[in-house]
Amino acid sequence: MDIEKILNKIGETYHPITNECQQELIANSKILSYKKGEIVVREGQFSKKAYLIVKGCSRAYYLKNGKDISDWFTFENEIMAAIISFFSEEPSPHYVEFIEDSVVLEFSKDTVDCLSKKYHDFERFISKVVTQTMLGLCERLYTIQFNKAEERYKHLLNIYPNITQRIPLTHIASYLGITLETLSRIRNPKNRI
Repeated sequence: MDIEKILNKIGETYHPITNECQQELIANSKILSYKKGEIVVREGQFSKKAYLIVKGCSRAYYLKNGKDISDWFTFENEIMAAIISFFSEEPSPHYVEFIEDSVVLEFSKDTVDCLSKKYHDFERFISKVVTQTMLGLCERLYTIQFNKAEERYKHLLNIYPNITQRIPLTHIASYLGITLETLSRIRNPKNRI
């Protein structure tokens, strides 16, 4: 597994980091494997770990009145963390679960803080990660508030064309703020009344 190549790839998405910074990040990280369905953060836990997805995918979700609601998904070359807990001293309102067998580069908040102080390019990299995450969450909120269910689904497919092959439809429906039955009707127009 060529972690440097992966870091260069995500550097293209966010902001490039120098070889020296990459080496220090790798030295202060762990390559871990998680099984499908494994939960690494639970509601109420404090979490100071982030996961660069090398292979696989994950989701953040919360429980509301016993109902499982997906909040966001991450795939290869994206970073997953329990955002509120990671960036504050608050317990996580989310669960973080791996949806597929996954390989990740795990690093800590302390590593992020240390590298951000030492390397301007890493500070810029983290700033871009946070900005894109926040923009994605704002865009999701906008689409839920102002778009019809079918438009929300099409928008999701534009972002992640193969999401239905990787994420269970129940999770996709909860992410879109619709029922599984509505999602089934959208996906199969012949079944509409």
